[in-house]
Amino acid sequence: MLTVRQTRLAWLLVLPTLLVVAFVAGYPLAQVFYYSFHRADISFVEPTEFVGFKNYLFLLQDPDFRGALWNTLRFTFVSVFLETVLGLAIALVIHSNFKGRGIVRAAILIPWAIPTVVSAKMWQWMLNDIYGVINVILVNTGLVANKIAFLANPNTVLWAMVAVDVWKTTPFMALLLLAGLQLIPSDIYEAADIDGASKWQQFWTLTLPLLTPALVVALIFRTLDALRVFDVIFVMVGVNTATRSLAIYNRQTLIDFQDLGYGSTVSVAILVIIFIFVFLYMRVAGRGVRGED
Repeated sequence: MLTVRQTRLAWLLVLPTLLVVAFVAGYPLAQVFYYSFHRADISFVEPTEFVGFKNYLFLLQDPDFRGALWNTLRFTFVSVFLETVLGLAIALVIHSNFKGRGIVRAAILIPWAIPTVVSAKMWQWMLNDIYGVINVILVNTGLVANKIAFLANPNTVLWAMVAVDVWKTTPFMALLLLAGLQLIPSDIYEAADIDGASKWQQFWTLTLPLLTPALVVALIFRTLDALRVFDVIFVMVGVNTATRSLAIYNRQTLIDFQDLGYGSTVSVAILVIIFIFVFLYMRVAGRGVRGED
């Protein structure tokens, strides 16, 4: 148990970091909350009128916000699910011993290492319905009769964004899960082999439960990124109703419409949604750990 002196020393050591965080993150966050209760234009320094909860009431009735929220949730659920499944499969493969494992580990990180704007622009060209290589391959192989306008069709554009995001960030998920796999002691698998447990049984009873902490961390990181998705969608299709995410709608409100008050309200809503997801993840992870105990 810490003594009073040790506790004071701990707070003194943490205090500089807390002050920096309070200045860098705390003050802007407080300003966002402040502006969300006012009618304010981005061209003015000070808000013009206190409106209370009117911005929040309008948010609940705003069809554009609901559309952006629905797009974001669909994008998040599908992309994070696919990235988790594929990332876990890749992590299990590169965790095993085989010749050339180091080269494979380095190669799978290439999509993640490419800047997001560059990869988004690259996929925009590849998915083009006139000269895109994806359509050329699909037509030449006979998989489709005519070229598909992936980025112009409302039925395909969002899923094209999901595919690009999965290609881009699955290596990141695999890297996090690989780190978790390497923390699992190898002797428990040797004991399971002696007991006659199959590889499938070892995966469900040993690997997956012991990998839960790393899996939760990976899910939190990827969910936070997916809920705040902006660059991939904005670079590839710009402001499109079929793919407009919460971050893009927030940017449109703040920059295009110059509505600082309502834009701040949208920012607070995004923060609350992210907090809900993190809270749910932590509750589920906590129940899993207590269940194992």
